[in-house]
This record gives sequence, C-alpha cells and structure tokens, in this order.
Amino acid sequence: MDTVHAVKAGTAMLKGTTLRAKSLVLLTLGLFSVLSILSAFAQKKEVVWSADEKPIADQIHGLRALPDDVRAETTRNLAIKIRPLPATENKLRLAFGLANLSTEGDFGHAALQEVATTLAQTLKERPLPWPAKRDSTSNATAPSPREPAAPYVELASLVRYEHVDAALDNDQYLAAIARLEADDRKREHAEFSLKDMNGKTWTFSDLRGKVVLVNFWATWCPPCRKEMPDLEALYQELGPRGLVILGISDEEASKVDPFIRDRKFTFPILLDPGRKVNDAFVVEGIPKSFVYDRDGKLVAQSIDMRTRKQFLEMLAKAGLEDSKK
Repeated sequence: MDTVHAVKAGTAMLKGTTLRAKSLVLLTLGLFSVLSILSAFAQKKEVVWSADEKPIADQIHGLRALPDDVRAETTRNLAIKIRPLPATENKLRLAFGLANLSTEGDFGHAALQEVATTLAQTLKERPLPWPAKRDSTSNATAPSPREPAAPYVELASLVRYEHVDAALDNDQYLAAIARLEADDRKREHAEFSLKDMNGKTWTFSDLRGKVVLVNFWATWCPPCRKEMPDLEALYQELGPRGLVILGISDEEASKVDPFIRDRKFTFPILLDPGRKVNDAFVVEGIPKSFVYDRDGKLVAQSIDMRTRKQFLEMLAKAGLEDSKK
C-alpha cells in the first residue's frame, strides 16, 4: 500500500478526507515523505519534533534510499526507538509513518513484528477518537458504517496480511479487522472487463484455467515502479506455463503509455480511469496484488510492494512453482 503509499496516507486526523482527494494531493505535490504528508494533513502548522523525535523522523524519511538489507535492520531498530518516547501526537506520527513503509518489500517477520508492537503500544497509550462520519448520499438506503481511523486499519492490515501479532482491545481496531474481512469477501468474487493499451478487452472470467495475478499500480508510485521489473520477468518466465499478469492503473492512457513503452513492459496493462475495478477490489493504497488460481479462487494477496521471492511464494499457492528451482 504508497503514503508516500500515497492513497493510503492518512491518520485519524484526516477527518472526512477522501481517498481521491488524498491521491490528488499526492499527484500535485509529488514525492513527499510519509512524515511530511502526515504532518500536512494533520494540521496547518509545521510539526515541531523534539530532540529525541527528530533523528527518528529523519531516518524514516530516508528509508527508501537504503539497500534492502540495511533497511530491514533500520526499520526494526526505529520501531524499538519509538517505543519509549512520550505518548504524544508525534509518537503516533512516527509509529504510523514507519508502519506505512515497513511492508514495501521483504524486510523479515521480525522487523514487521517490532513495527506492529510499537504501533499497537502507541495506540493503546493514546487512543484516537472515531473520525467524523462521512455524509451519506441523498439516495442511500442505510447509513454508512463508521470508518476506523487509518492507524487502526494499518495495524489490522499488518496482523491480517503480514501475520504478526498485536494486542489491542479497542473498538476501532476490531472494526478495522471486520472491515478487512469484508473487503476480502468482495475480492473473492472478482469479475471485471477492462481494455488494455492496445484496445483489447480483458474479462476476468475468460481467464479460467490460467493463474491470474492482478496488480494495481500507478506511474507516480515508487514502490509500484520498483516491483514492476520483477513482474515483467515472472511474466516472461511463467507466462508459457499459464501465468497471466494484469496491471491495472486508474490513470489516463497519455500518462501510462510512455511509461510502459520506455520500460518495455509486455504484460497487459489495463486502464481503469473511472476506478470502478479499483473500487470493486477496495483498493485504498498501491501497489496491491491478488493471485487467483486456475479455478478463479483468490489464494494470495499483498498489501504493498513485493519482491520476486515474495511473488513466487504467492504464485506457489496457486500451484505455479518457480521454474528455476
């Protein structure tokens, strides 16, 4: 999921801010750091870090510049350093910002566990109020349920999809878990038709008998760009054995086409400018990937950028093994 996960960004302080509004801000401002984004949405004035907080904030800001092995250990150490800080709004910014970046690759279960423990502790020390309820549309048949604040959803995502543990007795956290379960039920019954860059229509149900990896991405998303060469390599390697990769972008063709041509990606890129398929899959952060087996059953998914190794682990659940083993 980019917040820099761009569409994922938001804290409890994002009262009433919509996903699309957040996306537009990110597209306008470009690559702000997670902490800059959180600060901008959290309040109008500049965030003032304490002497203990500032070095941690700076390190989080620079995580993406680190080699993956260094980043894994740095992420783990930062989570531990955040824990003893005073229970302030800044501590939540740090814990949430680190959590947002912790799933951009394969940094190991131990690092993710430390991140989840820190975020859970911070939310326990400083529980957030429920965000202001969004206005229902005039033709709504029933009031929409309250949405838990983003840090609770982030923690629930780490627990559900990254298989870490977290102890938090909180209504918003429980609501976040229930929401993710409901989102997954929607994804289990995927059906859509979209056109690719050449005008060809791809219908999901027509792909029975294939292993299908659906990847949501955008040209402006750094983690998306980082994982795409691995997707291309897997497509070349495993396509003859029944793998179909569908990259879905909600951008206009004028943005997507030169990006794809410059990088010579050959797997199908589908356009979803109205976000109908994004919304059907409940995509609120990118990149996100979903793997369906040859019977159309959802067998694996990721909430963020994956490495080649992680993609292969997902595809193995659909019965498609690495041909290089």
